[in-house]
Amino acid sequence: MQTATVTSLSNTHSRLPEAEQLGEQITELCSYIYAAESRLLTLIREFDNKEYWARLGFCSCAHWLNFKCGIGMNAAREKVRVANALAKLPKMDEKFSKGELSYSKVRAMTRIADETNEDYLLMIAKHGTAHHVEKLVSKYRTAKRVQDASTANEQYRDRELSHYYDLDGCLVIKARFSAEQGALIVKALEMAMDKDFSTVETSEPGPIAARRADALADIAETYMNNSDSSGSTADRYQVVVHVVAASREHGVEELVGAASAATDVTAETSQIDDGPHVTAETSRRIACDCSVVGIKEDKNGEPLAIGRRSRSIPPPMRRALGIRDGGCRFPGCTNNRFVDGHHIKHWADGGETSLDNLVLLCRHHHHLVHEGGFDCKKSADGEIYFTDQRQRPLPNTVELPKVASTENIEQWMDREFFEATADGQGCSAKWYAGERMDWDMAVSALFPYKEQ
Repeated sequence: MQTATVTSLSNTHSRLPEAEQLGEQITELCSYIYAAESRLLTLIREFDNKEYWARLGFCSCAHWLNFKCGIGMNAAREKVRVANALAKLPKMDEKFSKGELSYSKVRAMTRIADETNEDYLLMIAKHGTAHHVEKLVSKYRTAKRVQDASTANEQYRDRELSHYYDLDGCLVIKARFSAEQGALIVKALEMAMDKDFSTVETSEPGPIAARRADALADIAETYMNNSDSSGSTADRYQVVVHVVAASREHGVEELVGAASAATDVTAETSQIDDGPHVTAETSRRIACDCSVVGIKEDKNGEPLAIGRRSRSIPPPMRRALGIRDGGCRFPGCTNNRFVDGHHIKHWADGGETSLDNLVLLCRHHHHLVHEGGFDCKKSADGEIYFTDQRQRPLPNTVELPKVASTENIEQWMDREFFEATADGQGCSAKWYAGERMDWDMAVSALFPYKEQ
């Protein structure tokens, strides 16, 4: 920060000694930064709730923040989580918007805050430091887990899992696990979702549910591809999609496992084995990188002949594809695990299974390219690019807009926060050095009083 940008934030600064003057400038500027952070989170919450990031082809709001704003994935996920949590904490949100709470305090409190303890946590935040708030939250979460230990046996007895196909063809899974089983499953889901970000300890609301569903499918595929669980009986566990293509032979149809070579496949003719129908585009997406077997069946469904395997990307070509692309090629995507080989010109349309016609896409963006209105194309000079739902090319890089050179930070703050009354005392803790917090009393106050 240049000295020239903070020399006149307050008229009282000139009456303070140099050390106090500089300290006052820092704390006053921090209050404005916290107020700006509050506005940022408000905008992020609106952007996330309306899922504008999905219209731009991103997996989540955090991925959009990572690409467009240069925020690390872990920090971006936290901002989205905190932004949505503040929607249910109006008092905390108000103080944050006035610069009276730091982001560190708000981030910690939103992990446990609700309408019953909001006032108490705000009192702790007012008188304590960020360290006090974070430690109190940590101790409360530990005490909460200990208190809940008495229900462990009941949870174990009530464990169950059931599944069925809904009327729209979706598989619905209903499950109840014991605490330790649930923790194991959640960790596995987090690993599948965030393999590249091992320090992530929280999840996002809203769209995170769809990412969990993708993660569960990835876990199932990983288990089935494991050498200990696969083998000579692997065909028993293959997921098969039957697609009917009209045949010129009388009374005979051609069923192609995973997709049809015909281009006139309809949604009604694609069906998961022992499951519901899927759309033709879903069949085409699956067919980008899988084994395809052509089977001729009579009108009773009896197999007459099995055709050759095709479309599947050979292992050497897949390794070369991985080296070339390094992961999903969709702009802004950082996923380099659980990626599919996508035919730029589809195999059913005459496209070859060659490096020049292949590109790696993660499951989310592979779905968008086939069924979400996005597209992957190749220019005349061989460059791979993507288009959105309006067929506009997506940028491969992004630059943040520059701050106008005609105004300094003080002028910007006056323009953006002219009604704000932030000062150097608003965000400062009322805690005195040497005081000790009674942690037992502080934590017990967070537990609701129960009548005997």
